[in-house]
Amino acid sequence: MANEQSGTVDAAQQNDFFGHPRGLSTLFFTELWERFSYYGMRALLVLYMTAETMSSNPGLGFSVGKATAIYGLYTFFVYVLSLPGGWVADKLWGQRKAVFVGGCIIAAGHFSMAVPWIEFFYLGLALIVIGTGLLKPNVSSMVGDLYPEGGARRDAGFSIFYMGINFGAILGPLLCGVLGEGYNWHWGFSLAGFGMVLGLISYKYGYKFLGNAGNLKTGESQEVLNARSRRFYTILSVVAGAIVVFGFLMSSGVINITLQTLAEYLGGAAVAITITFFAYIIFFGGHNREEQKKLGVIFWLFFLAALFWSGFEQAGSSLNLFAKDLTDRAIGDVAWLGTTTAGLITLLIAIPVFYVVYRVYKRDDLWDFAKGVVAVSSVGVLIFLWWLIQRIGIGWETPASTLQLINPFFIVVFAPIFGFMWTWLAARNANPSIPVKFGLGLFGLAAGFFVLSWGAANATEANPVSPAWLVVTYFLHTAGELCLSPVGLSSMTKLAPKSRVSQMMGIWFVAAAVGNLFAGLMAGQLEVLSEASLFWWVAMIVGGGGVIALIASPFVQKLMGDVE
Repeated sequence: MANEQSGTVDAAQQNDFFGHPRGLSTLFFTELWERFSYYGMRALLVLYMTAETMSSNPGLGFSVGKATAIYGLYTFFVYVLSLPGGWVADKLWGQRKAVFVGGCIIAAGHFSMAVPWIEFFYLGLALIVIGTGLLKPNVSSMVGDLYPEGGARRDAGFSIFYMGINFGAILGPLLCGVLGEGYNWHWGFSLAGFGMVLGLISYKYGYKFLGNAGNLKTGESQEVLNARSRRFYTILSVVAGAIVVFGFLMSSGVINITLQTLAEYLGGAAVAITITFFAYIIFFGGHNREEQKKLGVIFWLFFLAALFWSGFEQAGSSLNLFAKDLTDRAIGDVAWLGTTTAGLITLLIAIPVFYVVYRVYKRDDLWDFAKGVVAVSSVGVLIFLWWLIQRIGIGWETPASTLQLINPFFIVVFAPIFGFMWTWLAARNANPSIPVKFGLGLFGLAAGFFVLSWGAANATEANPVSPAWLVVTYFLHTAGELCLSPVGLSSMTKLAPKSRVSQMMGIWFVAAAVGNLFAGLMAGQLEVLSEASLFWWVAMIVGGGGVIALIASPFVQKLMGDVE
């Protein structure tokens, strides 16, 4: 046993994943495939629910309002359950077990949605929500555990990990969209499930490289842990039973409430609870004057973030429907792009690709498994490219869901540029403050919706517009995201009192949850508003929030004290 443990520690100390601990590769590929499954399914969700039931690829035939309400509730609970998911890892299981159990539940959810029965659809959504709540917050925590020394190397490790997130977010909509929307919705959901299974295999294979990262560290006796587990499972059983009963009464008509109304009540309740929570900790939390000011700043940033996500997260709902109904996605019909030509083009591209793979294999400081992944991925990309060129040759309508990959692609390209820009400005004492960056983020989002409202005003189903309108919109949204999201995450740790850092990180998740919920509700207005009108009003509301954020920024900056 001692030798086995020693071998595990030695493996964990190997720095052959591009100069980082080998355990980072385990978490990198786990998160890549989890995000592949999440964003792949999310790209299909609203389109599947609103698709006609009698078409060649039948959907559920839901109204736009009902579909976007379900979408909003689903994404709301994905973020909210990150809070109890983190608690379970910290107090009962440890992050390592929570990630694996969460991944298994996510895979089961996707495979449930592959069954063409409405009951399995709802069951699948519930399972994915629970599994993501367990996996999402804890896999990130384990990355930090790999770098006990902290410092710049830890930041670089998180940057590599973040790339895995976005690579998964690119591949998911592309592959699940082509399969699900192009052939059969349930095949797309299945592919998302297989993606999560690959993540679980990678995770279990790389267990030995994690060292002590993710182990339970409460320091409490087994008796205390057992008692806590019994209380937790008792409460969980009661809550699950109550939800099942409520769902049955709702579906049977005993409780006469629509999903849209339920989403509105939940959104109002979440905002009210957050306001009450902040009022309590600011005035009765035992904090000094400086800490109270900084908690007030976090409260302000919470509302700005929720406003931002309420527009940004319409990517999977109203923007997805715009891509389906009002965007010309036809490409190709090029006679000379036949099978032979497609093969030649792919072969030409394969020459530099295989040269890069060869150079990777020649490096002695890289893990053999990582080399194999690079080789297999390269072959897979070339096969897909050959297939795509053939499809373009005969004429092909790109699935609407595949356009969901534009945002994560822009993140991969521009995140390093924005990081360099902030550093460059800081060196010249010109780096915008946190509240100013939040205002800029809202302006970027508003500008994207102004562009899309202009495009929608010129679009009809008979004369759809170019995908360039969506590309420009997603670029502006990405610029807004890079101004607000990473800055907001960092600001929570800077502004929170030391005794409330974890709680304030949880508040950041709640802001995203509330924003996602209202994004679904706002997208549901497509039942009574045209796309142009909806996008215009979203742009006006978000832009107004940006103006207020900039006007208030000098006052907010004073409250922040010495925090930059």
